[in-house]
Amino acid sequence: MQVAGGVAEPSATAVAEKGAARWRAEIPEERRRPIRLWLWSIAAMTFGVMVVGGITRLTLSGLSIVEWNPVMGVIPPLGEAQWQEAFDAYRRFPEYQRLRQGMTLAEFQSIFFWEYLHRLLARGIGLVFLVPFLFFWARGWFDRPLLRRVLLLFGLGAMQGVLGWLMVASGLVDRPSVSHYRLAAHLSLAFLIFGWALWLIRDLTPGAGAPVLEARERRVLLHGLGLVGALLATQIVWGAFVAGLKAGKYYPTFPLMGGRLVPGELLYLDGFLENFVANPVAVQWVHRVLGTLLLLAVAGFSALVVRRVRDRSSRRYAVALTGLAAAQYALGIVTLLLLVPVSLGVIHQGMAMVLFGAWLAWLHRVVRSERAVVEASETVR
Repeated sequence: MQVAGGVAEPSATAVAEKGAARWRAEIPEERRRPIRLWLWSIAAMTFGVMVVGGITRLTLSGLSIVEWNPVMGVIPPLGEAQWQEAFDAYRRFPEYQRLRQGMTLAEFQSIFFWEYLHRLLARGIGLVFLVPFLFFWARGWFDRPLLRRVLLLFGLGAMQGVLGWLMVASGLVDRPSVSHYRLAAHLSLAFLIFGWALWLIRDLTPGAGAPVLEARERRVLLHGLGLVGALLATQIVWGAFVAGLKAGKYYPTFPLMGGRLVPGELLYLDGFLENFVANPVAVQWVHRVLGTLLLLAVAGFSALVVRRVRDRSSRRYAVALTGLAAAQYALGIVTLLLLVPVSLGVIHQGMAMVLFGAWLAWLHRVVRSERAVVEASETVR
């Protein structure tokens, strides 16, 4: 707040925050509720697509469909002739020629199922978005700020569809595997879509946050959540690198790798930095180190919150986030020791999104706390 001639004037930040709060308050709850349900369905389906995508990757099914047909691709092969045609198309590409010579039609149908289900669910998200969106838009339920936000969600989903095909296409050229860089981008975008849907849900939920926090407490929370979020985002990217390079198959021991904390093959490639994004051993090592740093950061931050923040909800979030981070860390170790079975690999990936969702909900609450304080000061003035 600024003071001019003895009269308190709102700062530019206060005005922006007040405007940001107004668009939410002006939407009646009878409209918010169905919009929230719609967004929840998108978030849940995104989580489901991510899980099925994990199964697709771990069962090496992702290159079984060798063309991108967003419309007609909804219909799977219906007869023996169509199945044989799809199988013949698959056999023209490197994965069959180098890794699966002699595969039977029945075996092909098994891997085709997972990739087909993955694509079908992804198309389903588009339909679940579009039909309610048109209904809400025709009824005039979107004000301009909300319309911009849901159109951004749609744009992210469209980008994901294109990126998914570009990822598959990278494995149809001269090697029987997709680019792990494109896989990381594809997974990261799934997290972004999931997170943006959750953020909008929280924005449209009455009483979803807005605690009154002291300035010192807000700084502690925002700085800590920023650090944890940066580590979590980096860990998710390196987790995708591990998946794309099948780095989890190397050194299924913990905490040592080949009897050493730092494996001998860490700098196997000529380029120093290239090792940490393209050398499977170094990528797995980085993933372990980041996981350890993330767990320590969450535990340390949570201890600080318990000591220095009086807000009970923040303390509960701290305990929950620490528990989730510890569970994810232990799950990662077990998954590694058992040579990445499909079930544990998928659970590990799903748990990452749960951890991300918990962090995001806490962050949203803290951001809303700043808005709550600003709005309260405006009312007093």
